Amino acid sequence: MSTSTTASVSTHILDTSVGRPAQGVAVQLSARPGREADWQALGGSATDADGRCKDLPALPEGTTQVRLDFEVEPYFLKKQADAQQDAPANRDSGATGVFFPDVAITFAVNPGEHYHVPLLLNPFGYSVYRGS
Repeated sequence: MSTSTTASVSTHILDTSVGRPAQGVAVQLSARPGREADWQALGGSATDADGRCKDLPALPEGTTQVRLDFEVEPYFLKKQADAQQDAPANRDSGATGVFFPDVAITFAVNPGEHYHVPLLLNPFGYSVYRGS
């Protein structure tokens, strides 16, 4: 929750390749009080069945920039393994590895404001936006 001296952040992930939330993606939150400052790792969470991280740590007072690091490779590897298990004939289709193993999003914040930053994800692309 934001206060007059701090901002707050939330996020969720939608896997646009299947039109469903991406469950079980680890998300790390870092912050810094200015462009020249070092990043401070604040902790993280993982997306729930609705693709949301409901327990990201609070931002320290003075934060002006935030970074969300999404560890998407394990999510896609599990998805590939599940697909191979469901359809063994497709095992040799050449679809191996993960194009984007991690997604890092950096954005500026102002004290007192809430920032909801959704990640729209698919195996070969992603986009983000400031939500509400």
